[in-house]
Amino acid sequence: MPSRKALIRRPSPRLAEGLVTHVERTPVDAGLALEQWEAYAEALRAHGWETVEVEPADDCPDSVFVEDAVVVFRNVALIARPGAESRRAETAGVEEAVARLGASVNWVWEPGTLDGGDILKIDDTIYVGRGGRTNAAGVRQLRAVFEPLGARVVAVPVTKVLHLKSAVTALPDGTVIGHPPLVDSPSLFPRFLPVPEESGAHVVLLGGSKLLLAASAPKSAELLTDLGFDPVIVDISEFEKLEGCVTCLSVRLRELYA
Repeated sequence: MPSRKALIRRPSPRLAEGLVTHVERTPVDAGLALEQWEAYAEALRAHGWETVEVEPADDCPDSVFVEDAVVVFRNVALIARPGAESRRAETAGVEEAVARLGASVNWVWEPGTLDGGDILKIDDTIYVGRGGRTNAAGVRQLRAVFEPLGARVVAVPVTKVLHLKSAVTALPDGTVIGHPPLVDSPSLFPRFLPVPEESGAHVVLLGGSKLLLAASAPKSAELLTDLGFDPVIVDISEFEKLEGCVTCLSVRLRELYA
């Protein structure tokens, strides 16, 4: 049976100090962010996901964005080496969590850098964004770990946003969705569907037709509803101020061995 576990990590009290790269810094309400994070976790649980809380990393402002610390394919975890040096202390707790769940653990080594937010998995294809946080050595190491397991690794350029999944994610049928002004090369994906808002490009597949989607993308929610999907809306406005989205607040583990 497929697993339905989701790693999450409580926001740091220093969240407001998190990195920003492609947006202007605006004040973050840490109390509201915690409420939004709790509602996000509850939305996962309400749709059949068992949340597994990674040990908090209070000294790491960006640690709530847990997806950046690891990539999991089947039962193998690749512990990231974040492109931002200030984020590298985030990975230890995530490594412990995935090992405890029974994953086989590998690591990205210097000079490689790789952020989990640069990874989009569609069946056995792993798209990896080559851009600000993931370098060519990181891409090579990703290939070395996952291609022997049957993965097809496809590198794509990312220059307009922080991570690949800041630009695109995928629907249950494998169609890639993205906001065109932020996608470097839509033609690299076999099927591409434009959405009208930046945050409308970010969905988490909850199962069946249900898609977790940010409240900041009402037009995209309407489009996806018209296409027969069932958006589940969460407000993550405080995390969006730090270039966060619905995908990076959890790591969905769908293929862990029983």
